[in-house]
Amino acid sequence: MTHRTTDLLAVAARWAADPGGWPEPLRFDPVTRWYARLAADADHEVWALSWLPGQGTDLHDHGGSAGAFLVVAGVLTEETVSGGRLRPHRLPAGAGRRFGARHVHLVANRGDAPAVSVHVYRPALRWMTRYDLTGGRLRVAEVAEAGVAW
Repeated sequence: MTHRTTDLLAVAARWAADPGGWPEPLRFDPVTRWYARLAADADHEVWALSWLPGQGTDLHDHGGSAGAFLVVAGVLTEETVSGGRLRPHRLPAGAGRRFGARHVHLVANRGDAPAVSVHVYRPALRWMTRYDLTGGRLRVAEVAEAGVAW
């Protein structure tokens, strides 16, 4: 498939359908979110993440990569910036989200049960920019290299 026809959410759904077949066994880390790259090719890369209650990301983008994610188990909350404020979107198991290369969000497990998600990015992540939302405006807090200090 070419990158113009690959539906990244459909790719996430295929991986989500068989966690037992993942090359990395699913784990939960009590200190921080666990993540592992499951696959990568010329078109996209696939990551699995686990989230214990209270775990989440900072407000961030994906360094120019477009993507999608699908909640495999549990419930995640995605917050996006609209009108200078964070707006929450609750995503239960089976719910997914496609996003473009300029998407800024944070994702967190605000529930009381563990959650698992599959994320697909095109092109592969090279960096992520973290942001602060101050006075209704996004300000760059840090640029992090992919896989380092996420």
